[in-house]
Amino acid sequence: MGGCDAVKIRLVAVSVRKGGLSGPAGELVRMYQERVARYAACESVVFSSEAALLAALAREGARVHPVLWLADSRGRLCTSEELAASLVESFDQGVQQLVLAIGPADGWSEAALARADLTLSFGRITLPHELAAVVAAEQMYRALTIRAGHPYHSGH
Repeated sequence: MGGCDAVKIRLVAVSVRKGGLSGPAGELVRMYQERVARYAACESVVFSSEAALLAALAREGARVHPVLWLADSRGRLCTSEELAASLVESFDQGVQQLVLAIGPADGWSEAALARADLTLSFGRITLPHELAAVVAAEQMYRALTIRAGHPYHSGH
């Protein structure tokens, strides 16, 4: 399996709320971010708009092409094991930056969906942004523990 010591993971939320993710959801995202950091460099970032996210990706793309995974209810449904396999595949392909993004309240534009390397769904239900961000952070941690053979996942 490929290594993840050179990979940077960015947990992104697009939110018009001042201060980004706060309260209990923000605390949980930060907790999982710290856990993810045991396996790969990790940061969480809030962008005020989809356009700001896409502009940041374009700027970074001049140096390194960030792999973009978008959470979207119309995306691919997958198990945690399948998500871990996609993560390992990205590492094996030499990905240096992986961005997992929770979108704007009105959904991703066609331009964002076209830019995405993977669009995944956390289920058919609609989640508030704060909760979706927690799910994204936890699933990234879970995928890394599955990859590492850590007992955190243990089939539950």
